[in-house]
Amino acid sequence: MGAGAACHFPLRDCPCHARGKAHAASDLSSMPFDPPCTPCPTCSPHMAQMIPNGNFQETENNIVACFFEGRQIRAVGLYPRPMQIITTTSGLDALCTDLAASNFVTVDTEFMREHTFWPELCLIQLAGHGHEAIVDPLSDKLDLEPFFDLMNNETITKVFHAARQDVEIVHHLSGAIPHPLFDTQIAAAVCNFGESVGYSNLVKKVLNIDIDKSSRFTDWRRRPLDDRQLKYALGDVTHLRDLYIDLTNRLEKNGRSHWLQEEMEILTAPQTYEQHPEHAWKRLKQRPRSSKSLAIIMELAKWRELTAQKKNVPRNRVMKDDAIFDVANQAPTDLKALSKLRSIHASTLKTPKADEILEAVKRAGKIDPATLPDLPKRRLPTPEKAAVGDLLRVLLKSNAAKHGVAAKILATSADLEKLADDDNADIPALRGWRRELFGADALALKHGELGLIMENGVISVRRLP
Repeated sequence: MGAGAACHFPLRDCPCHARGKAHAASDLSSMPFDPPCTPCPTCSPHMAQMIPNGNFQETENNIVACFFEGRQIRAVGLYPRPMQIITTTSGLDALCTDLAASNFVTVDTEFMREHTFWPELCLIQLAGHGHEAIVDPLSDKLDLEPFFDLMNNETITKVFHAARQDVEIVHHLSGAIPHPLFDTQIAAAVCNFGESVGYSNLVKKVLNIDIDKSSRFTDWRRRPLDDRQLKYALGDVTHLRDLYIDLTNRLEKNGRSHWLQEEMEILTAPQTYEQHPEHAWKRLKQRPRSSKSLAIIMELAKWRELTAQKKNVPRNRVMKDDAIFDVANQAPTDLKALSKLRSIHASTLKTPKADEILEAVKRAGKIDPATLPDLPKRRLPTPEKAAVGDLLRVLLKSNAAKHGVAAKILATSADLEKLADDDNADIPALRGWRRELFGADALALKHGELGLIMENGVISVRRLP
């Protein structure tokens, strides 16, 4: 198929028309990856003028590939293809082999965890150059080893949106962490699309595509899934390809790729996914009343975490948070005392769980109070500290607007409170690129080296002599 030839790719699905614009040949030649909107053959008749040296070739798997100056810059479907559902190991191996030829692969998972401690993997969606498919991990004819090998392939960037839970699943099932990794949600925050922006909102903002979210609350364990549900699931990786390309170009243009790299190093660090049952108490929102109650809370939270993991049930199925604090405050030593607690159901007293609760209380009593962490304290800031915090908030918003990033990715309210109280606070705002954009200015403001000035209704920052 030569340049300017017609094709039967549905116009409504054409990425050029979806974006509502086309790129000049000079734009295409300068892009290091697939550009987000390369004109396809449907965009003729001026194709030959836009890409004078481009040519289109029909390749395998019903794909039209556009080659410009010897480099493939886009691959689009020539005819509508049936959705590819992978249910066998051989099919998954073939798919992963095809995807391994790409420099990146987009990944998403659908899982359920309402009734389990560990997420139950129900679907895996994958897409790369010219390939996209849904993998059914619930099929008894499928081994996920080829997928894990793909995730461990260091030559391929794994692209996720809000990657944390997806990576946690892969790590739990395989012991490995996908690397290198690109999280479009974090990249979007760095590119000023807002903090924790959702996938559908980002697709709308960047690609001007509306996603049908009617299948969002599907029970992904059910089989069979209907076409609308499968199309929704696959859309989580097909649009992700163009998001990745667009955001990568923005990061490189703005010189912010290294900012994202710092975030990805944290996201792919093994310690991010380590399980520490002895620290489970830190997740609880209430505060202990005394050192004695703190010791009991620590032991009960650890016991609950280990039990939930072993039985693969939600934590609250083992023991609710309010029951932990009730037991910690009353410190029962026998079943009679335990039975008087409102938070302990009568049925619990007839199970081994009651004895395990009492054993945790007993273990807590043997802990040396000197070895316990300091009790968390709620300290109200002095008027002076509160004023410093207010100034830091103004500076944060000003610097975030100036640099075009989401304010909360630079510093949270809790970070600002710590920074107002301590120049050496252990917060992200005082490390790496965040320190460059905000942390250094924040310290200078605290020490009178920086001033905030209102000019024509706009806050500006001035260095003071």
